[in-house]
Amino acid sequence: MSRGTLFDKVWQLHEIGQLEGGQRQLFIGLHLIHEVTSPQAFAMLRERNLTVAFPERTLATVDHIVPTADQTRPFVDTLAEEMMQSLEVNTRESGIRLYNVGSGKQGVVHIIAPELGLTQPGMTVACGDSHTATHGAFGAIAFGIGTSQVRDVLASQTLSMEPLKVRRVEVNGKLAPGVFAKDVILHIIRHLGVKGGVGFAYEFAGSCIEALGMEERMTICNMAIEGGARCGYINPDQITFDYLKGREFAPKGDEWQRAVAWWRSIASDVDADYDDLVRFDASDISPTLTWGITPGQALGLDEALPQVASFEEEEQDLIRQAYEYMDLRPGESMLGLAIDVAFIGSCTNGRISDLREVAHICQLHGGRVPASVKTVVVPGSEAVKAEAEAEGLDKIFVAHGFDWRNAGCSMCLAMNPDKLIGRQICASTSNRNFKGRQGSPSGRTLLMSPAMVALAALEGKVSDVRPLLKREVKS
Repeated sequence: MSRGTLFDKVWQLHEIGQLEGGQRQLFIGLHLIHEVTSPQAFAMLRERNLTVAFPERTLATVDHIVPTADQTRPFVDTLAEEMMQSLEVNTRESGIRLYNVGSGKQGVVHIIAPELGLTQPGMTVACGDSHTATHGAFGAIAFGIGTSQVRDVLASQTLSMEPLKVRRVEVNGKLAPGVFAKDVILHIIRHLGVKGGVGFAYEFAGSCIEALGMEERMTICNMAIEGGARCGYINPDQITFDYLKGREFAPKGDEWQRAVAWWRSIASDVDADYDDLVRFDASDISPTLTWGITPGQALGLDEALPQVASFEEEEQDLIRQAYEYMDLRPGESMLGLAIDVAFIGSCTNGRISDLREVAHICQLHGGRVPASVKTVVVPGSEAVKAEAEAEGLDKIFVAHGFDWRNAGCSMCLAMNPDKLIGRQICASTSNRNFKGRQGSPSGRTLLMSPAMVALAALEGKVSDVRPLLKREVKS
């Protein structure tokens, strides 16, 4: 049983009771809501004549259903418009702050909370969205929850959960040029499996992880859930503090020094005990992309597609399904596979550093997206959009044939007008490649880093970003 880890410390500080079935009640410091999973939760509150217990600890925004092209109200999609109006009414009546479209602070929920300084080390965070694990990058313990749990948190500011085991996932060493945080997390999930983290919190650590910037750390933690972990986190350090300092909701003045001292204290002890420890060598990681229908069906660019027999027998039916759905065959290379769509955005890779990398690849390549490829670049928030435009990134994208959009989830889940059509293949910076995930029942998704997606868009096919970056180093 783990002891002395950040997870243990934060859990113990927030546990306020034990239920008859053995579950523990955790106090939730920050509750994030959006338009998709909250309407039913508010309806359940009304049915039970309950009110929101701590409206000041809840923040709302709109992201999943927001169009990224024409955002004129009412939306063309009447269901989306109803969801928007429902959130507007519910937050107004409950006294919850809403960052709506045009506020300057709207965006994907897992992007705006960190950029506003709302997400802080040692917090418990909950949101009705799977990728709430993102906030663990700050040393918070963050859980994606279901609609009934959204109701519970609104009504009581607590969440009932079973205790978790803690696995330390160490990545040591230095990443090669052309290898990014997205490659690291796809590599980890590939080797530990999409169910490998069930029952665990993942503590990401090691010299490679510690060298990553905050936005790269968010990419790592964002996809902890894709490896089956209930949450993922990274111990807070100076990089964390530097990111938070000066942000709107971060502590100020004397409170800042006290906060940093406390944040340091809740990091895992040097002699902490873990339930499991797994180590990876960063030098073993190459540009990685998915070929199948789960984030774990991934491989390095240098590898051929695996033989079905190379998997455990219980996995082989799923592998065959993946080959049939993706129309790929064992032994083939992914290099050169033509794409129809390139999507850059989402809570995994819609931050300013991701957009800078995409612009960098555009300038190094110098070409233009072929007419056969549709390419959309979607900033994760209105603040990211404003920052990108202030830096002139939008002009670079447009000059190279990319479509520059407004903030939203866009083609990650496709609960908006941005969808694949038919059997289109999409190179995507998002986090899931499930069947039909991007809006078409037969659409196909290849998960990659932003740099890889940018190059795939410019070349019209899966390509290796490393030669391009090596030429830059030589010049």
